Amino acid sequence: MPAETTQEKALLDKPRLTREQIAQRAALELPDGAYVNLGWGIPNLIADYLPKEINVYFHSENGILGMGRRAKPGEEDYDLVDAMKVPVTLIRGASFFHQADAHLMTRGGHLDVAVLGGFQVSEKGDLANWKIPGAKGSGGIGGAMDIAAGAKKLIVCMEHVTKDGAPKIVRKCAYPLTGLECVDTIVTDLAVIDVMPQGLSLREVAPGWAADEVQKLTGAPMIAQGQVPEIRL
Repeated sequence: MPAETTQEKALLDKPRLTREQIAQRAALELPDGAYVNLGWGIPNLIADYLPKEINVYFHSENGILGMGRRAKPGEEDYDLVDAMKVPVTLIRGASFFHQADAHLMTRGGHLDVAVLGGFQVSEKGDLANWKIPGAKGSGGIGGAMDIAAGAKKLIVCMEHVTKDGAPKIVRKCAYPLTGLECVDTIVTDLAVIDVMPQGLSLREVAPGWAADEVQKLTGAPMIAQGQVPEIRL
């Protein structure tokens, strides 16, 4: 449901992280040497914010392993694009293969990390990210189900609430599910949250936000240990 109280409505006007800053924070979650798949939307921005000291092999389900950052103006090669059809660069040692082989990599558990967008995440780590009931233009589930199930770690990047203020982190997802209990970490414009056996653990909050303020815009209870640190980029 949309945020209803005057206090919640006031919170919606506070500054939050941009989509680019969400991607930048999520990039810090990627371990050196990992094989990583980036989903559509905010996750697709992550390659541009990878720390220089980290080596990551980005995987695309259209048949690339070793994608680099997005191509800058003048660098575009439209035979070299990611799954969103955005022109990309390559890192040294990149390889190409059939799309079927790319999906076998996801199903076979060969991805260390996947980063997907989300419409809703439940307190148990269930993910809904492919269809909003009643919304026009909803596509199919695509490869998201295989990616969510096959990755060793799944990070979800999304805004914390919908445009009308409804929480996207909830006790139980109301939208069609992509995967059950598959999400490990959520990075939003308000917080970094880990999905733990005992519940949602609030690890960091956006600059200028307090843990109790983030809780007011969250549809499930969170555990906050002591003074929760601010996100630093």
